[in-house]
Amino acid sequence: MIVKYGGNAMKSLELRRAVAREIAALREEMPVVVVHGGGPVIEAALAERGLTSEFREGLRVTPPGAMDVVEMALAKLNKELAQDVGAAVGLMGRDGQLLVGEVLDPALGRVGRVTRVGADLLRTLIGVGVTPVVGCVAVDEDGNALNVNADLAAGAVAGAMREGVVFLTDVDGVYRAYPDPASLLPTLTAREAREGMREGWIAGGMIPKVNAALEALDQGAPFAVIASGMKAGVLALAARGEAGTRLVPDGPPAVS
Repeated sequence: MIVKYGGNAMKSLELRRAVAREIAALREEMPVVVVHGGGPVIEAALAERGLTSEFREGLRVTPPGAMDVVEMALAKLNKELAQDVGAAVGLMGRDGQLLVGEVLDPALGRVGRVTRVGADLLRTLIGVGVTPVVGCVAVDEDGNALNVNADLAAGAVAGAMREGVVFLTDVDGVYRAYPDPASLLPTLTAREAREGMREGWIAGGMIPKVNAALEALDQGAPFAVIASGMKAGVLALAARGEAGTRLVPDGPPAVS
């Protein structure tokens, strides 16, 4: 199971460690790879240096000077998260070319997308009982750092490993009519998800999550779950299909 976490779950040290304990508990049921971002940590590190952030379509514009700060902040957080999870090792894209990518759009600076994942390294670590904790900084073919959206990085890892992925967020899943709790969808096909975005009932901050889930499916993940990382016990339930919204590939067309 690939678990992506970050964002609001990292604003509180207590909550961060609670999520880490849940990851450790899930590991008793199945092997786990953790992929993390660190928006609040990055924001604080940039602010300390008098640097401001600009976002375009949910992505942080990252000039080279800011990229250095992003990488340093995430590298420290990466080791802390591995320590929180226990029996884990913190890795960044530079380690064994774990995440190799390319610039997404020159206008965004050093923002990238993952084009290759060192899945064999992850499998080797899992095979000896070590949980990989992966920070979302990739490198390009010249070895220069790239800031990758953590949801998209997790999707790329899930696709490369052909494993399911849970995206932990601050809502319980995808709603047909948010925030009506009765409209929470337990399952959603890729086709239905795309229709939801076109029709507008999947909107706002849920769009990047759903797009990352769809990319994971497109790259080979068997399923992707969007679930809350703010409530105790949800991660294990989501991994078993008992919480959150599970996105699945479209089935074969009906035979007439």
